Amino acid sequence: MSLEWIVKIVLEYWPMFLRGAGITLLISITGTIIGFIIGLIVSVIRTIPMPSRGPKKIVLKVINTFLSVYIEVFRGTPMIVQAMVIFYGAALFYGIQMDRILAGILIVSINTGAYMSEIIRGGIVSIDKGQYEAAEAIGMNHFQTMVNVVLPQAIRNILPATGNEFVINIKDTAVLNVISVSELFFATKSVVGNNFRFFEAFLVTSIIYFIMTFSVTRILRYIERKMDGPDNYIMYANQMQVETPEDMLRRTKQNF
Repeated sequence: MSLEWIVKIVLEYWPMFLRGAGITLLISITGTIIGFIIGLIVSVIRTIPMPSRGPKKIVLKVINTFLSVYIEVFRGTPMIVQAMVIFYGAALFYGIQMDRILAGILIVSINTGAYMSEIIRGGIVSIDKGQYEAAEAIGMNHFQTMVNVVLPQAIRNILPATGNEFVINIKDTAVLNVISVSELFFATKSVVGNNFRFFEAFLVTSIIYFIMTFSVTRILRYIERKMDGPDNYIMYANQMQVETPEDMLRRTKQNF
């Protein structure tokens, strides 16, 4: 390894590294957000109480079966295989020449949605059943219960897992180089093709990946702390109702 080569690679090819890192962040951020929305919709549908009979039960059962297949397929196959099947399958069977970056976002979104659906469903299930019963008692339907009672708590509970999924997506975008998405790994391969310095080029790439994932982790931890609120707080609305020993003594003297 030569330090001079590392410096030379950084100085000469930094625009390629920068563009690759930008596309990696674009795909991972967009894919995680869309995947979260997909997972949220899927998990809410899968938690709808099953009717005892009637057409609604049949429809709901068919939808749940379809969603279960989607989850199992995309959780049970590697993203690199999904990328090849979706990108080249769309061209082969439908004649659709997808933009490679949009294809990457689509693949990451669908894959993330399958994982997020189970993560969010776990967060929903973790909420005490008494809250469902209380919401039902005041006349809320399933959708209202989810939006107003369950999901605000569930989303807070799953925030660490969601952040972990985001970090995984930053690293997993490297598999999209099989469909020639010009993300960071693909850019590094192009750099290596010019100078054949594999170790130095990929060392620089590993540092860039670490900086991105470390920064995202710190930002998410900060958001978690903000959502938790301060460790020590005073409930000012109820403070006036709390009677101290001095207040009790003063009130007793006034009565006598």
